[in-house]
Amino acid sequence: MTETDGEIELEYGRDEKPPLLKSLLLGLQHVAVMIVPATAVAYIVAGAVGLSAADTAYIVQMVLLFSGLATVVQAYTVGPVGARLPIVMGTSFTFVGAATSIGADAGLAAVFGAILVAGFAVEGLIGWQFERIRPFFPPLVTGLVVVIIGLYLVPVAVDYAAGGVGASDYGALHNIGLAALVLGVAVVLNLFTSGITRLLSTLVGIAVGYVAAVAVGLVNFAPVADAAWFAVPRPGAFGFAFEPVPIVTFAFLFLVSAMETVGDMSSITAAEGRNPTHEEFRGGLFTDGLMSSLGGVFGAFPVTSFSQNAGVVNFTGVMSRHVVGVAGVILALLGFSPKVGAAVTTIPSAVFGGAVLLMAGMVAASGARLIFLHVDLDRRNMVIVGVALGLGLGVATRPDAIQGLPDAAETFFGEPVILTALTALVLNTLTPGEQSPLFDAGPKGTAGESPAESNAVATSGED
Repeated sequence: MTETDGEIELEYGRDEKPPLLKSLLLGLQHVAVMIVPATAVAYIVAGAVGLSAADTAYIVQMVLLFSGLATVVQAYTVGPVGARLPIVMGTSFTFVGAATSIGADAGLAAVFGAILVAGFAVEGLIGWQFERIRPFFPPLVTGLVVVIIGLYLVPVAVDYAAGGVGASDYGALHNIGLAALVLGVAVVLNLFTSGITRLLSTLVGIAVGYVAAVAVGLVNFAPVADAAWFAVPRPGAFGFAFEPVPIVTFAFLFLVSAMETVGDMSSITAAEGRNPTHEEFRGGLFTDGLMSSLGGVFGAFPVTSFSQNAGVVNFTGVMSRHVVGVAGVILALLGFSPKVGAAVTTIPSAVFGGAVLLMAGMVAASGARLIFLHVDLDRRNMVIVGVALGLGLGVATRPDAIQGLPDAAETFFGEPVILTALTALVLNTLTPGEQSPLFDAGPKGTAGESPAESNAVATSGED
């Protein structure tokens, strides 16, 4: 592929339809790239809250179903909902910390009640008023959010690699060995191979680790045998509780998630050498919020766009939304089978730990890359980075340090993602500099845009 003025030579454009068999294979590739991290979110939260194997399998099932439905809506739209872009949707690591802590303290009913209320209310408002608030979230702020999401997950990944918190064999050699095997295979394939092997390196690593775990007798297949082949989703499977602090916490996290989606949509349309239009931004954010709230009714965690799939679009030059629509249908069909969810729950914690450790590190690295590419790390910005990450990592590593706060404040400010994002947002907004929407004095086209972004908009003629 060649690249001219930011536009790559596309094998298939946004509205083009590859032949059916090719569409199926390309769609399966999208599923393979995202299914591991998407189900890992459900697996991590369910394990931390202490759910049974059957309940864990059900949540995994719902994650697949609503990831698929949301992906189809993004590709084809329903009224104003959907962007008509090849956006693959899945559960976001942004919500792991809050879902885990609130679920453990107040129960999953409070988690799903907060998702139901905050999902469309927050992202619907953001989509409607997106042009007004966009300047408040430049790369400095969004990059820091992505960095802290990755760093916060590292201790979680290490616990899983050791066998899981509370496990009788925590830290045992066989657990460390399995995690190292998964990590090693994934890294080697990613760095020293190309094409489909590199794209599926994480999935292959997990498969190798899983086979090794089966060989040494660490896998229990009973949950798969007991699970039904087909099941209808159950509304209110875990109940609903509408508590103020969880709702406010998730509302802020949906704001963070919206900024991730904005970045992924911009990455996808960059293949055409342009920024997304206002209608595409609005429809994409509406899908984030509405499908997250709808999924919460049935026991799914919030869905958002997946960055790795945006990377697949740019890497392969296949921008067809119909290919992504096929991927969405595959995910939805998998979501109707409890056996699929049960099969995921048989993967040993150590195997998942090796994969999650890699994912967490890559998430943090992608956030750092966003900052390095688009932010001048002068004294002002270095102070903002230092304070935001310092506070976020502080509450992540020493949560007891704020136990003297009122319970509501401790829950809200005890979330590293929230504290980092809020600190970065306030400091960046109120401190004069090119990234500030209030004191923009740099050579930009509009507040919050870099010169490159401004040029892309001018070239495309899109607003």
